[in-house]
Amino acid sequence: MDINVKLAKEFGLRSGQVEKTIQLIDEGNTVPFIARYRKEVTGGLTDVTLRELDERLAYLRNLEARKEEVLKLIDEQGKLTEDLKNEIEKAEVLQRVEDLYKPYKKKKATRASKARERGLEPLAMLMTAQQTQNGVPEDYAKDFIDPEKGVESASDALAGACDIIAEMIAEDADLIDEIRDKTYNAGLIATEAADPEEKTVYDMYYGKSEGISKIPNHRILAINRGEKEKKLKVRVDIDEGIITDFIEDDMVRNPACIFAGLIRETIADAYKRLIAPSVEREMRNILTERAQTDAVKVFAKNTENLLMVPPVKNKKVISIDPGYRTGCKVAVLTGTGKLVAYTTIYPTAPKNDVAGTERTLKKIIDKYGCDVIVIGNGTASRETEEVIAGFIRKNYPDIQYTIVNEAGASVYSASKLAAEEYPDLDVTTRGAMSLGRRLQDPLAELVKIDPKHIGVGQYQHDINQKALDTALGGVVENCVNRVGVDLNTASPSLLSYVAGINMGIAKNIVAYREENGSFKSRRELLKVAKLGPKAFEQCAGFLRISGGKEALDSTAVHPESYKAAKTMMDKIGISGEDIAGGGVKDIDEKIFQAYPALKQSESLEKMAAELGIGRPTLADIIEELKKPGRDPRDDAPAVIFRNDVRSFEDLEEGMELTGTVRNVVDFGAFVDIGVKQDGLVHISQMSRGYVNHPMDVVSVGDTVKVRILSVDQDKQKISLTMIV
Repeated sequence: MDINVKLAKEFGLRSGQVEKTIQLIDEGNTVPFIARYRKEVTGGLTDVTLRELDERLAYLRNLEARKEEVLKLIDEQGKLTEDLKNEIEKAEVLQRVEDLYKPYKKKKATRASKARERGLEPLAMLMTAQQTQNGVPEDYAKDFIDPEKGVESASDALAGACDIIAEMIAEDADLIDEIRDKTYNAGLIATEAADPEEKTVYDMYYGKSEGISKIPNHRILAINRGEKEKKLKVRVDIDEGIITDFIEDDMVRNPACIFAGLIRETIADAYKRLIAPSVEREMRNILTERAQTDAVKVFAKNTENLLMVPPVKNKKVISIDPGYRTGCKVAVLTGTGKLVAYTTIYPTAPKNDVAGTERTLKKIIDKYGCDVIVIGNGTASRETEEVIAGFIRKNYPDIQYTIVNEAGASVYSASKLAAEEYPDLDVTTRGAMSLGRRLQDPLAELVKIDPKHIGVGQYQHDINQKALDTALGGVVENCVNRVGVDLNTASPSLLSYVAGINMGIAKNIVAYREENGSFKSRRELLKVAKLGPKAFEQCAGFLRISGGKEALDSTAVHPESYKAAKTMMDKIGISGEDIAGGGVKDIDEKIFQAYPALKQSESLEKMAAELGIGRPTLADIIEELKKPGRDPRDDAPAVIFRNDVRSFEDLEEGMELTGTVRNVVDFGAFVDIGVKQDGLVHISQMSRGYVNHPMDVVSVGDTVKVRILSVDQDKQKISLTMIV
């Protein structure tokens, strides 16, 4: 198999384009670096496509390696024919290779292998040849009676021969492939209660069945969980006749043969004993893999959208981590996220010290000022919110508040990383501080937490953790590098996601910064321990320095392109001061004016050729000089702030509200509408037209208008519609 050609066909790319991209990957270049700074080589492939191509490349290389191994193992047995070799070499999936290898794979003793040891394989071959039409089967089986080998009668001989035939059927790669296909298309996933008397959250699956090919992915994961918790029994149902009739059509070529009846019985035995259990496991595995792959994609997309929520910059924040008995922890942060004070208030039961809470908050605001109050959405959030809303209404009507999802905050606050960052603070204060910083810069704060714990996605603990970690790690890396990182303020956690930088180098960068002061230029990075030329090449373009020696260091222009960028700047008459002053928006026009005899598109081509760079690189340089250090998160919906509280009891059917999408799953989206419990917009309520997946309509962080369909006070559930 020519991997380059196959990848080109699958991804709709040119073979040469794929070849050069693979070369970049094999040279150790990171995906963000390739996507951003090697567009001429890749043809502008996105980071998402590059990761998919890299993953597929690894699979195909593993496939080819397995083919070579299987060919070698069969050849060592002296059983490798030219036809078998060709079949293995043209296999496009690992399953096909394993199916072809199965008859030659060393296995424990089976009924068929014991029959072969008793010399019954010739009888099995005689039966499958189906040439014999005279007499009865026992007439031919008598010749194989051998008490010394354990064949006491003709019936024993026929039974052993049938065992051999059954195994031959079960190991026929083409036949099994067809049976898989028929089972997938005609089979059902059936579920029933493990204990019919027990009421569980899986009641909806009792006595249900659904087509294997049609069952939704989220339902597969729910069924798997119910089975794991021993609340559900799950099986694959299919009309056996569909399969056995198909096998008979293939196997019983001469109905007049005296062995035809035995072969039919053997087919039924082979299916029930050898094929069905294996195919059922494979169907369950196929469904689980399909569902997990989809869940990982959903989780990754939600995580990306959450990380790309715009920061609330330069706002002084009072951050509150709610609680009951031990009180609510309060952290006071400057506009840059610096902790200046912390304390504890007791607005909730059992103390209900509302007056004391208001006195404490008033002192903090009078001393430090405050623009926003942040409240975590966990335990006691609702009660705390009521007190804070009342306090604002009475004392500081210009101050707003917002609710922040605190998923993962406790994981971070008790982590080794948090202890290293803030050794003098207790766990609860770290948690409160983290909530405030999530508002000020979600990306910088959330990178400190394992993405699995940040509260988006579905069934994250039930899916392949390695696949999930790989996908989420790639998402975080993409987001961090897309936004860019301030070299002089970033934490080790944030720096460790920059292309080419691991945690060790990140800590070395911070140590260098603490010892030598702020970085004055990107080139200074080469003085950092263990950050060599290759790492510098990968990371430099994603690190920003404001007010340094080189104006281009504040942009996403890579140092390798500085010469070209400065030549262009000189030619069209702009300077570093122009960049530092906020950029030059009319660069395209200036380039056009530099080539009066050419059309605008031709002038850009001419400029790129003179600079010795590609058109994509020139376009990126131009965009950076227009808006140096532009934050792509600025295009996302702004955070919704509140001035007053809304209780669950206030909600009524038909009420129209504005909310924030907190999570998107296969069956809908959960929306924060200002009460403790998020409401659900089912996929059927997202549009008047057909919606393939909720992500086609909404993303985490979106601001949406909704109408309340129903409110269940007992179950604290809210049903919403976006069809307003």
